Amino acid sequence: MKRLISVVLSIILLYSCQKQVEQTKPTVGKISESVYASGIIKSKNQYQVFASVGGLIQKMLVKKGDLVKKGDPLFVIQHEPSILNAENARLAADFAIANTRGERLDELKSNIETVRSRMANDSLLLLRQRGLWAQQIGSKVELEQRELAYTSAAANYQAAIYRYNDLKKQLAFAAAQSNKQLSISKTISEDYVVRSRMDGRVYSIAKEAGEIVNTQSPVAVIGDANQYIAELQVDESDIVRIKIGLQTLITLEAFKGQVFNAQVAKIDPIMNERSRTFTIEATFTELPPVLYPYLSTEANIIIQAKEHVMTIPRSYLIGDSLVTLRNRLTQKVTVGLKDYQLAEIISGLDAGETILKPAK
Repeated sequence: MKRLISVVLSIILLYSCQKQVEQTKPTVGKISESVYASGIIKSKNQYQVFASVGGLIQKMLVKKGDLVKKGDPLFVIQHEPSILNAENARLAADFAIANTRGERLDELKSNIETVRSRMANDSLLLLRQRGLWAQQIGSKVELEQRELAYTSAAANYQAAIYRYNDLKKQLAFAAAQSNKQLSISKTISEDYVVRSRMDGRVYSIAKEAGEIVNTQSPVAVIGDANQYIAELQVDESDIVRIKIGLQTLITLEAFKGQVFNAQVAKIDPIMNERSRTFTIEATFTELPPVLYPYLSTEANIIIQAKEHVMTIPRSYLIGDSLVTLRNRLTQKVTVGLKDYQLAEIISGLDAGETILKPAK
């Protein structure tokens, strides 16, 4: 009697264990193959602001969250010496320009007129003396003196023109040089005013007025105020499968349980040697209600998709090629596409067959 009870209990226990095994049947639906990527959210065209020169911040003109336009000043670095240099350059340029139309040129121009009048007079006297000499009036010496006087006057006239043109060139060169020095001084002075290079929002500021800045450390972060991208890292083994325009499903820690659509917009052509990954950018086609730079994100980049295929849960596969039938025998199957939850069954299993979930 005791033995009979033991057998019955064993059968009941075995039957109970069998009932606890999860089972399912293949279903027909959609499946897609995807590549996993992770990364962060960035505002479009986001960049770090660096100062062109080092020094003490004299004045902060913006704060976190401010909207700015391209060219707007962000902060001013103390630069009194550069201001004085620019003022000196401006004075020198004004003086050089004034010289190009000043008294020195007027004096030489007046001298040209005087010498030209003298040359014209000497030319007239020479012609008269030649006429008298042709009539055998006067002496050879007088004629030679008139010729010498005219030659001297003509040389003086050419010399006066040369001096005038030479001074004009010198003054023009000095004016151009002074203007160039003024432009250089203005450019140097402008380097002490850091400006935004785009329309956007100030997302962060790393310094305050009175602190020292240098050319190696960023001072602020600016990006587009309304448009965001997902900057993703893709493993080198998967990058060759990624193409521009592929659908990308984005999940965010800030929006648990929600999936947002995006598409691949950019693929950086060089690999990060440390992480052995490539950086890609995905633009949102379905934007979350609120986004902030540097939110963490994960993504599935859809490589290919199929409709109306027979699938089973991936957890029911044994070694990616076997399943357990209801009679507990294993069956070899041919597997097609796989995602994180489902696997496509190409052959080896009928639509109505029940399969058991393998024990862990």
